[in-house]
Amino acid sequence: MATTAKNPGVEVVSLDSLAKQRRDALPEPTTFELSGVEFTLPPMKGLPFELQEKAGGTLDDVVGVLQALLGREKIREMYAAGYTFGDLELIGEEWQKRSGVEPGESVASPTS
Repeated sequence: MATTAKNPGVEVVSLDSLAKQRRDALPEPTTFELSGVEFTLPPMKGLPFELQEKAGGTLDDVVGVLQALLGREKIREMYAAGYTFGDLELIGEEWQKRSGVEPGESVASPTS
């Protein structure tokens, strides 16, 4: 980890190397299939920061998150396939598991 001083007397810690190591250690995206609809989700901790804004301000909005990641057409396929709230819960649970996120752990948890 490099420390640079752009302003005399002010320490700036570069996190670039550590961030790259964490990103490189993320699992691969996972492809799921349910009721004939196939979709691929990236690891949760690899989600872009701006996704929260695209999903209406919260990552708890599963439909908003899925729509931002998969697009409106894929969400329409899910609707047409008759997905239920239980299905969304199952998707979330399996996505968490395959992302290396513990149940109840925040995606941005500092302890992970």
